[in-house]
Amino acid sequence: MRFLNSLLVLLTAASLHAAPLDPIPLWPDGAPGALGDKDDDKPTLTAFLPAPEKATGAAIVICPGGGYGGLAPHEGAGYAEWLAENGIAGIVLKYRLGSKGYRHPAMLNDAARAVRLTRAKAGEWKIDAKRVGIMGSSAGGHLASTLLTHFDAGKADASDPVERFSSRPDLGILCYAVISMGPNTHGGSKQNLLGNAPAPELVELLSNEKQVTKETPPCFIWHTWEDNAVKVENSLDFAAALRKANVPFDLHIYQKGPHGIGLSFGKNGAASGEVHPWAKDLLVWLKVQGFAK
Repeated sequence: MRFLNSLLVLLTAASLHAAPLDPIPLWPDGAPGALGDKDDDKPTLTAFLPAPEKATGAAIVICPGGGYGGLAPHEGAGYAEWLAENGIAGIVLKYRLGSKGYRHPAMLNDAARAVRLTRAKAGEWKIDAKRVGIMGSSAGGHLASTLLTHFDAGKADASDPVERFSSRPDLGILCYAVISMGPNTHGGSKQNLLGNAPAPELVELLSNEKQVTKETPPCFIWHTWEDNAVKVENSLDFAAALRKANVPFDLHIYQKGPHGIGLSFGKNGAASGEVHPWAKDLLVWLKVQGFAK
């Protein structure tokens, strides 16, 4: 009986988390501009789908942080599991990295393809192609904000059917994001993305607070006052740009929480027994957007 009770506890705990599907390549025949044929050269998507009885039909592509030099699991699979538990498909993007020799626009190409491919998979994954958002933390937030300001409508006559879909996300979620490549940037992220001596025009182009237009999707933005790695001004300036362009947004600046916090009050997603309030606030906003129940 004790064994059966223990097994039941384990099975119950396991059922609380969505099991991911197998990763799929963004480009089955190899990514454009690939530097080799290793795992690092092959961007992928991993889908965490909600239980059918919970599913809202919405999906969010997730760009983990890591300074464009790595990918933090708690800002990828950790978020995806949480979204799936709340009825939203979490689609984790493994994008190419500066630490592996890549520079812009490889990362943007990966993010754009991720949104297109998610829409192409709408029938198979039982999601609404018109409710696909993008989410990113830290440098992943920079990548998300880059797509939010540098999307395109797709190519209707493309031979690859995936390329016919728009890369414009329907909304954005920016978590303690790097936004600017200017004075308020995160130095490591900038170097990994643009190299040691980027042209001023490229710095301007990838300072996404300067690229907001009225076509930029609605955004949920959050940061913490005590973040000592990525300046809170990144989020404040992006929100100001959205306001100027008359784009709807939620902005939350919390006092407490270190950089890399993820869902938890513990550093780098470490369990602390308490989920940070941003997660609850995000669900309220997602309901307003028609992404959550």
